[in-house]
Amino acid sequence: MAAVCAAVAVYGQDFGQPLKTVEWQVSTERTGDDTFRIIFTGNIEKGWHTYNLTSELYPTAVLYDDAVGYSFSGDLYEITTPVDYDGDPVFYDKIVIAQEVRLESAKATVSGEITWMACTETQCASPEYKKFSVSISAAPADENEAGGFNWALIIEAILWGFAALLTPCVFPMVPMTVSFFMKGSSTPAAGRFKASMYGLFIVLLYTVPISVIILLTRILGGETVTADIFNWLATHWLPNIIFFVVFMIFAASFFGAFEITLPSSIVNRSDKGADKGGLLGIFFMALTLVLVSFSCTGPIVGSVLIKATQGEFWEPMLAMLAFSLAFALPFTILALFPSLLKNLPKSGGWLNSVKVVLGFIEVALGLKFLSVADQTYHWGILDREVYLAIWIVVFTLLGFYLLGKIRFAHDDKVDHVSVKRLALAIAVFSFVVYMIPGMFGAPLKALSGYLPPLTSQDFVIGAGTGGNVSVTGSGQQADGGKNRFGLHLPLGLDGYFTIEEGLAAAKETGKPVFIDITGHGCVNCREMESRVWSDPQVLDILKNDYIIVALYTDDKTRLDESEWVTTESGDVLKDLGRINSYIVRTRFGVNAQPNYVLMSPDGEVLAPVRGYDLSIPGFVEFLESGLANMK
Repeated sequence: MAAVCAAVAVYGQDFGQPLKTVEWQVSTERTGDDTFRIIFTGNIEKGWHTYNLTSELYPTAVLYDDAVGYSFSGDLYEITTPVDYDGDPVFYDKIVIAQEVRLESAKATVSGEITWMACTETQCASPEYKKFSVSISAAPADENEAGGFNWALIIEAILWGFAALLTPCVFPMVPMTVSFFMKGSSTPAAGRFKASMYGLFIVLLYTVPISVIILLTRILGGETVTADIFNWLATHWLPNIIFFVVFMIFAASFFGAFEITLPSSIVNRSDKGADKGGLLGIFFMALTLVLVSFSCTGPIVGSVLIKATQGEFWEPMLAMLAFSLAFALPFTILALFPSLLKNLPKSGGWLNSVKVVLGFIEVALGLKFLSVADQTYHWGILDREVYLAIWIVVFTLLGFYLLGKIRFAHDDKVDHVSVKRLALAIAVFSFVVYMIPGMFGAPLKALSGYLPPLTSQDFVIGAGTGGNVSVTGSGQQADGGKNRFGLHLPLGLDGYFTIEEGLAAAKETGKPVFIDITGHGCVNCREMESRVWSDPQVLDILKNDYIIVALYTDDKTRLDESEWVTTESGDVLKDLGRINSYIVRTRFGVNAQPNYVLMSPDGEVLAPVRGYDLSIPGFVEFLESGLANMK
């Protein structure tokens, strides 16, 4: 019967009235930054059925126009499941099919026509067609940046949280506090509940205050104000120098020079509140712990928060949540399994050793803030080899400390070196050996995000005494891309530092523009340059096929009055960084680094904005898509 119906077309209405057996709707669904699903939904008239994609009679199909700015990922496929009718797979009531596509430009239009044939049990309509057209476009900036979530910061916060437990201020309180809850409860279940609430209150005491401050700033001042505050904290010389000094003070405290404590009156009032019963008493117990342990956790919390403020507005909240969860976790676990208390090591001199080790780490990490100010303002006091020399000395001293060759005021005498100390010393000295070649120009990719750029180093083996010297094709810039701003590009690349100059060069050469949205204090930017840009294939494309423009959003170089920019609100932007930040925010919807934009010489965006992603094949595909769309 189906074969006969397929061969003969009949109509069940007056001549001249078009038959509509299926009403089609076409929609799009984003599945990634540059991938989409085109969904074709057909509502089938009652009494009719239509055929699936592989039917031998008249399969439902989609005929596409030429693909411009996008490509197909796989074949058309069925979402709804067909049923068997006389040996043929057919659909009743509804048919849903889909096609995956990948966007290869800033936006594109997917068009074509759907073709199908429908039948009843006694007759078939003629084949029908419906034209369609849908638009797809690049993800907004906030979606593009989602892939750049700073997992390294969260992991670091968790490690700091566990490290804080091993400090002399905190460790002795773990068994004391848990024992108190177990003994002061009528049942083990009640003790576990109270200890769990104790851990929860610790998390809230660390997380809620910073979250409230950030959210109030965002609500009252708006997203732009919050971003400006964080940008100021991350790039201005004043907060960076303050952060550097704070780190050094905290390190001195860890070394035993003095104790950083809160006023005793605050601690005493909190301790009195802990005598109250119920959840209120537990809250004051948690508050007392937070206050008493301040001299040890304060430097660590400060380290986490200072680093977190250099990211998005929510990163400090997530970082503090991660830190506090790690810090509070042992209290809850030991309350659930109190037998583990007997396995804890006794307090002793080893706790002070942990504190001293953290002091060495504070010294090393604190240099990053001085480096950011140095790079942003071009002071030239902490070039790469100076930075590396200090790190080599710091970690060498740490290795000797672990071997007992150096002692501080509160340290016990080390009569013999334990296996654990020896293992740590081996790891530290191995790290020192790894850094030494960096003094002669080795890239040290594992540390690329923390070190000043290689172009700031005075001596690199194979490059004489002038560093990475090269001449641009345009003849307008030399010395590795340095120009009137005193800026530079990595890896011997040449380019420009304003969009106007880059587009002018692109029009002369006919090449597309690669825009690098970057910053002096951007750890992920340095990592992308060291791990992705340095790949031979990526480097070759950047050198030969693109005009490179690096937009430093945190550079403090004051421009001539003729180059100042006035915003819609009337603010006059005078320095290079603020102008670049305004440009990338308003023109590309980007408010973070790193981000990469491909543009034609006429200023048209050639591909979706790409953020932090260490996939080399993905970056090559990104660059090649820009070249293809130029053609």
